[in-house]
Amino acid sequence: MAKTILYKQLFIGLFKTGSKAMQMCQSCGMPMNKDPKGGGTNADGGKNVKYCSYCYQNGAFVGGETTVEEFQEFCRKKMLENGTSKFFAWLFTRGMKRLERWKKK
Repeated sequence: MAKTILYKQLFIGLFKTGSKAMQMCQSCGMPMNKDPKGGGTNADGGKNVKYCSYCYQNGAFVGGETTVEEFQEFCRKKMLENGTSKFFAWLFTRGMKRLERWKKK
């Protein structure tokens, strides 16, 4: 039961941008408190707190321009390589299209 509540809280907090408790990378959805570098880097070397260090380095997205579907698949594969179950890899990537980087402008 406690595990179910934890997963529910994680899922609910996944896409709340602006929440102090759970800031998420606006490219991949990873909790920013899990980023070992505390965020990506801007072109001037400053810290970028909107995107994680895995997604954003030196003022550009890692891997260049891609579609959200391609990026979701890339993230799912990385999560599976790191021991995440197929279900949670799918769950944590399915809402990416709602993140700032992927919203249609």
